[in-house]
Amino acid sequence: MPQEVRSTLEVRRAAIPVLRGSLVLAVLTACAYRLHLNTAAAGFVFLIAVVLNCLDCGPLAATAVSIVAVGCLDYFFIDPLFTFTVADPVDVAALAALLTSSLLVSRLAARARLEARTARRDRRHLERLYELAQRLLAMDPLRLDPSRLIAAIRDVFDLQAAAFFDAATAELSIAGDAGGDLCEQTREAYILGRDSTEPSRQVAFRRVGTAARTLGTLGVRGLEDEQRMAGPVAALAAAGLERARMVREASRAAAEAQSETLRAAILDALAHEFRTPLATILTAAGGINEARPLRAEQAELAEIVETEALRLSNLTSHLLRVARLDRDQVKASLEPADLTAVIESLVQRYSRQMPERQIVFHADRAVAEVPVDVDLYQVALSQLLDNACRYSPPGSPVKVAVSIACGSVAVTVWNAGSPIAPAERDRIFERFYRGPEARRVPSGTGLGLYVARKIALAHGGSLDLETGAAADGGIAFRLSIPLPAGASGLGDASSCRNSKAS
Repeated sequence: MPQEVRSTLEVRRAAIPVLRGSLVLAVLTACAYRLHLNTAAAGFVFLIAVVLNCLDCGPLAATAVSIVAVGCLDYFFIDPLFTFTVADPVDVAALAALLTSSLLVSRLAARARLEARTARRDRRHLERLYELAQRLLAMDPLRLDPSRLIAAIRDVFDLQAAAFFDAATAELSIAGDAGGDLCEQTREAYILGRDSTEPSRQVAFRRVGTAARTLGTLGVRGLEDEQRMAGPVAALAAAGLERARMVREASRAAAEAQSETLRAAILDALAHEFRTPLATILTAAGGINEARPLRAEQAELAEIVETEALRLSNLTSHLLRVARLDRDQVKASLEPADLTAVIESLVQRYSRQMPERQIVFHADRAVAEVPVDVDLYQVALSQLLDNACRYSPPGSPVKVAVSIACGSVAVTVWNAGSPIAPAERDRIFERFYRGPEARRVPSGTGLGLYVARKIALAHGGSLDLETGAAADGGIAFRLSIPLPAGASGLGDASSCRNSKAS
């Protein structure tokens, strides 16, 4: 509504009580004059009329009617009559008392009326906010989106239009006749990151979000008392969107948990199905080898069958163990073991399985027996060797080095693959995460480094990406587990400081 039209209507609404009060005073004056009422009686009659008239008018109209009442009393009932001259000081005090009483009562009535109007308005606002909250709670969180949100807001508050700019998708949702200005201003309010209100146009813009992040910006047109109500409406919108996000995440987590349970059940079922035929193949291959005499080519084929069946059996056991470690909490059963021999044996096995890679093993010196869960440790180291062979060019070297420092024994696995971007270095240990380089390789689940780190932590150690390996190019991972107290070769303080500095 234009400001000029609004001002005209306000003037008209203020003039009506003045005209009505003046007409009532004229009738009362005529009646009192014919009844020959004295000054005191006429003053009380006029005071009652002024009080009744000011019950539904503003302070200016009440003041105007009070002045008219004083003028009528002075002109018709105070000597000299039919003049505004007052001869007796007592009459002056009476007129002043009437005017003061009228103004005071009018002011008190106006304040009471204003407070009642404010209370009714606040109650109406609370009822609408409660209705909006009820609607948002009744909506399916999985289906709640910005378009349904602003449609509910517009319906509850009877708005001309509402708009929402989604920070996540950079899309603008509109309900009602928003017009180009409301849409653009909603988008600008998000870009500028500020709230604004324009009472003359009955529009308001508020950021919608939590303390952690901003979800978007809400723009409304036609909201009653937009200065006070825009903030609570935006807060309810933020609560509704955040609730929907949390429910979706919880549903996704529940679905993933059910998927993991189903996957574990399938793996357990397949374990028996794989192992039975593999055991049969191994037995048959052993029987063929024992059935002499065999020609050279027959003996070679039987040896290949037995070797590959054994490799497939080990691979199946390894994959099942990795899947179960991902599902269960890793608990290491520590027993003293010659860690150097364990590492060297695993390196030799991968050298036979990966003849196209040059796996080089180096140890500073023999490591004393270390409390370790050999099976788990082999799984973790196998993941590092498998990744090193898989993500490095054919014919390139893979270096495995064992060192002792800072009271721990560390094995570093280096390969000539592409360096990992800084933005991905913290994510490569996440569950199911595969970087851009890993996505080019068909096989892989994104569990290897995740499980390997769980094993390292179960031993009280760590698994880290060695960023210092960038000087030689390639990628290096460092798997460390603590040495027992008092073991030889703990490493002095200087080596510990050098290791931390690197």
